[in-house]
Amino acid sequence: MLGSTVLALSGCVSFNDQDQTREAGGFSNNPVPDIIAPTTPDSPADPSEGQQGPPPTGPCVDPDNAVIATCLTSTGGVHPADAEGRTTYVAERTTGNIIVSKRYGPQRVLATIPVDASGDGGLIDFAFSPTYDQDGLIFALITTGSDNRIVRVAAGDVPKPILTGIPKGATGNMGSMYFQSAGELIVATGNAGSTAAADNPSSLAGKVLKVSPFRDAGRPQVVAGGFGGNVALCPDSDTKTLYVADHGEAGDRLFSVDKNGPKKLWQWNDNPQIGGCAASGGVIYVAMTRAKRIDSIAAPTAQKPTITDPAPADVAKRFGHVARLAPIPGGVQLATVNKSVPGAEVKTYDDRVAIFNPPQPTEDRM
Repeated sequence: MLGSTVLALSGCVSFNDQDQTREAGGFSNNPVPDIIAPTTPDSPADPSEGQQGPPPTGPCVDPDNAVIATCLTSTGGVHPADAEGRTTYVAERTTGNIIVSKRYGPQRVLATIPVDASGDGGLIDFAFSPTYDQDGLIFALITTGSDNRIVRVAAGDVPKPILTGIPKGATGNMGSMYFQSAGELIVATGNAGSTAAADNPSSLAGKVLKVSPFRDAGRPQVVAGGFGGNVALCPDSDTKTLYVADHGEAGDRLFSVDKNGPKKLWQWNDNPQIGGCAASGGVIYVAMTRAKRIDSIAAPTAQKPTITDPAPADVAKRFGHVARLAPIPGGVQLATVNKSVPGAEVKTYDDRVAIFNPPQPTEDRM
């Protein structure tokens, strides 16, 4: 069912201020307004406050000093919780938990949203209200038993549907979201396993949508369409450019999206399986889940509009399979998905969030 019909969502959301902790195709040409810098609340509590003495030991302690969250059941969206990226908010896709973590924890469960985690569905991504300090609202892209949808949640309340009827598939449910302005939520949806649905302007699958998050405003605006089953948004708050990376039947691709619609910037022919992206400082970072690497690409400019030769960073031994990324100064926060990849090597401390500084594209690439 298309549109934004409001339906009751069973279950509840838990915001426990008592500190739940645990150990460590064809496209439209609709205009896209200026991008604002993503807004996230200050960390509600420093999970490692008071940590003294030698570092802890145990199966959930990764010796890699860059790792800031461990023993996650799975991962969806990831967002820095401080300016330097030493603390993170991360979605556990299969449990519906939103967790705040810093190295050596303990980890705090900020919220739990009921989800259907079959296939690649679940808690796909989340975004804090631009006025979170006043309203305490978190918006989430989730999978239910009948559809993918956007909900908003507040402490002590049940999730309120904002947009329902986004097609759900056995796979192809992965998308992302962020606030472009105080009243505009940009949401990318997977194609639910159907390229026809992604190319169909009447379907909400495989699209980039502009949603009014604080009111039922009817059908959202379709900004662009024709995307694959795993779609990642990577806005650059400095240049006000929106990049979209996707993986699907058409391959692994990177686009820019503006008022003239999407423009394909690059396509990978080695089937690396894009899992996420981030953009900052004139560089676009793209995570390759199957290939276990992160590619760095010099963002196009008016002087050099064509991009060439991404700079790859192999993360196979250090992190394994990586997916969602978030920009931090000089690099990214990355989330691993080793538990979700059949046959992957899983460490006792998987899955994880870590800080990573990929090699920058060289001058001749720029």
